[in-house]
Amino acid sequence: MLRFTSCQAEIAESFCRALAAFIGDKLAIPSEFVSDIPWQERERLLDRGDIHVGWICGLPYIRKNNSERKTVELLAAPVMTHPRYGGRPIYYSDVVVCADSDIRSFEDLRGRTWAYNEPGSHSGYNLTRHHLAKGGSGAGYFGRVVEAGSHQDCIRMLLEHAIDAAAIDSTVLEMAFRENPLIAERIRTIAVLGPSPAPPWVAHSSVSSNVQRALRRELLSVHKDPPGRRILEEAGILRFAPVSDQDYDPIRAMERVAASVEWFLPPSP
Repeated sequence: MLRFTSCQAEIAESFCRALAAFIGDKLAIPSEFVSDIPWQERERLLDRGDIHVGWICGLPYIRKNNSERKTVELLAAPVMTHPRYGGRPIYYSDVVVCADSDIRSFEDLRGRTWAYNEPGSHSGYNLTRHHLAKGGSGAGYFGRVVEAGSHQDCIRMLLEHAIDAAAIDSTVLEMAFRENPLIAERIRTIAVLGPSPAPPWVAHSSVSSNVQRALRRELLSVHKDPPGRRILEEAGILRFAPVSDQDYDPIRAMERVAASVEWFLPPSP
């Protein structure tokens, strides 16, 4: 039995479930997609090897695969269909505000209310800290910072005018626009952070090398099979691409810079 999961945005779960079933069928191995527990518990099960294959953010990937330990092996990363990605396994973090907001640039966000999805996220958390650190800013830049819990919660809070801005994974934002085109009319992008290496699909290190090779082979060829291609197209994905550990060095470098910024602290009185 191969157990799959996703620690990515909830909006992508139907895609992940379909892909897991497709790959299980191709490999003639019984498969299960784990989705009835919080993503944090799914990640813990992946760390223990109780879940075998997962789609995770690049930031937790580099933390799971450092010089001291190695718990997961890279399989492949998605190449999105939109021309902005240039046929490469990359993505962006789109800084968004309400369409009717008076905010026109990132500089206008000083003193405003900012939301991030959760601190294990590269696109919603790490990239913002990196951007502030590079600009020489940090503690007190935002008037208030809120942990929303997910990208979709950030979008909801923005539409409710509970926050002023957030950084959203560009692929999640595109999925949200496809699911509800009216959202695109109510949200405006004021800055783009990145690009960054795309979130990878990984296998736990306990998965046999033969099965890892088979998983990698099926992911890299799924776009060549008509049913597989339809699964990808519904998620805005063109194909999967091979990736190496070195491809995620930019995230390692950004995290080192970001760690110098305590950007969530309120301004001193």
